[in-house]
Amino acid sequence: MKLVWSPEMATKAFMDTVKSCELYQGSSVSELISAMAAGWNASLIVETWCLGDVITTSIGLAVASTHTCGRHVCIVPNQESRTMYVKAMQKYSMAPEVMVGDPETVVKKLDIIDFLVVDSKKHDFARVLKAASFGHRGAVVVCKNASLRVVSDFHLRSLFDDGGSRRIVRSVFLPVGNGLEVAHVAAAESGSGSGKVKNGRWIKRVDRESGEEFLIRK
Repeated sequence: MKLVWSPEMATKAFMDTVKSCELYQGSSVSELISAMAAGWNASLIVETWCLGDVITTSIGLAVASTHTCGRHVCIVPNQESRTMYVKAMQKYSMAPEVMVGDPETVVKKLDIIDFLVVDSKKHDFARVLKAASFGHRGAVVVCKNASLRVVSDFHLRSLFDDGGSRRIVRSVFLPVGNGLEVAHVAAAESGSGSGKVKNGRWIKRVDRESGEEFLIRK
């Protein structure tokens, strides 16, 4: 079974997030992420957050989880961040599950992630992505603030295409807010226990910042 897109769910989550974030300026990122999480009917939604981060993305994910009847988990690095996060979310009568600790370590405890949101500004975001385990239906990964770092589709794929079951089907950069890098991780293939890489085709990727071209085998 694979993740199945539901336009109706996406629309409902989008509109509800608009209402919840109406006091914030430039909350389009939150609305879009909420729509994606709900539209893919994510059962387990995971995000990372720390003191000083905006709260609107969390609001959007909380809204999405109510539509999917799923679990929304926020990973924070310390108790101070947890206190501020919970206090901010309570203003909107929202109470996501909060896990405290090193994000790379904590994310390993969650083995059926359907939708993962990380912040590209954080130095550990790549390690979190590498450590995450995804559900058999596949998953969607969102990197916020993607335009604030030198990144390419080639680099993002290198975190997943390791010859095993972690393979990106497609990815796209969206010029929303400070940039969103969105990737669809493939669903597990039944009977594929060998971990061998199948022969594929060569694909050209272009680094958006430098213009440098890469050839990768898919």
